[in-house]
Amino acid sequence: MIGLGRLSLNQATVRNLSATQAIELCVTHEISAIGLWRDRVAELGLAATAAAVRAAGLQVSSLCRGGFFTHDDPQARAAALADNRAAVTEAAALGADALILVSGGLVPGSKDLALARRMIADAIADLVPLARQAGVMLGIEPLHPMFCADRCAITRLGEAVDLALQFPADTVGVVVDTYHVWWDAQLAADLGRAAGRIVSYQLCDWILPLPSDVLLGRGHLGDGFIDFRLISSQVLAAGYTGYAEVEILNQEIWDAPPDETAATVRTRFADLLG
Repeated sequence: MIGLGRLSLNQATVRNLSATQAIELCVTHEISAIGLWRDRVAELGLAATAAAVRAAGLQVSSLCRGGFFTHDDPQARAAALADNRAAVTEAAALGADALILVSGGLVPGSKDLALARRMIADAIADLVPLARQAGVMLGIEPLHPMFCADRCAITRLGEAVDLALQFPADTVGVVVDTYHVWWDAQLAADLGRAAGRIVSYQLCDWILPLPSDVLLGRGHLGDGFIDFRLISSQVLAAGYTGYAEVEILNQEIWDAPPDETAATVRTRFADLLG
């Protein structure tokens, strides 16, 4: 279904490595793309990271992340917009396929979901002209509903598609992360509606029991409950031609030897999707 040539390793899967080390790991394990995180890019420096990626012959499948738009305080809103503008510039310098947007949860002190979602739409509208000028794709990522209050008020792929459709298709799309969308009975229909708008496809498994920090409740492909073949076939049918990025947040995996993790990522990907 998806050949190994389209495998990308998200830096969060080996979060203890520097950008340089993560790039070297991809080269060692013949993984042709990498998903980068802005804090690790900042440690090495934007120009140095871009040069290291080019020298290694890798593609940057995504840059994570922009977003967190839902601030009531005007100064906080202005700071968030400035940070997101910087993220667009960084994504352009890295040649990233997409800038991932984790939009933000409820406005502090508020229970008004509609307000949070309006603020997210307004903030993306503010970013679109710069992103379009820079040639950067903005990827709206819906997160599982358990993160609605504090991380992302966009909780279904259908919501993300509805939001993306308000903007030009050459600038705003959606992110399909199996961990966040696998449960949704409307997923197949919404993937159909997302045709031409999927800018990033991220994979990890849903495992049980969930840890106390549910953000880290992700596992290697095949260790949990997600039907990757089914979802991948639907993503491909929607016209997605980019990388499939393995992004796992899990303390045990972070503590494991990175070479072991990369080898497992590659083997599981080949077994389930190759």
